[in-house]
Amino acid sequence: MYILLLFVHVIVCLFLIVVVLLQSGKAADLAGAFGGMGSQTAFGPRGSATLLSKATTISAVLFMITSLSLSILATRNAGLGTSVLESAPKTSAPKSAPPVPVGIPGQQQAPGSVTAPLQMPAAPQQQTPAPAPPTPGKK
Repeated sequence: MYILLLFVHVIVCLFLIVVVLLQSGKAADLAGAFGGMGSQTAFGPRGSATLLSKATTISAVLFMITSLSLSILATRNAGLGTSVLESAPKTSAPKSAPPVPVGIPGQQQAPGSVTAPLQMPAAPQQQTPAPAPPTPGKK
């Protein structure tokens, strides 16, 4: 489906280029070269729609539709809805003892509950060497 739509899009692009280049400008006559317009409208005289202008409109609409369709198909096929965390390998946490309920200071404890002090894991102590004494500078 994507390849077929891409092929139609390229054909519409080429057709649109040819149709736009074949059209003549609105002021292509001799009076238009010197600034004289046929009527006093802002954008020049409005002529009847020719076959080339109708083909331009139709091919421009087809170009926009195929462009939108291709972008929608590309995002669906790319899988942009997944995150990095979903695709990361699952690792199991080390098994430890079941958690002990901890009492909050200032709140009443339920009867029969056991309070245990909160124990935080001790951070490893790193010993850093003492800084060297400054050396006397020469004057």
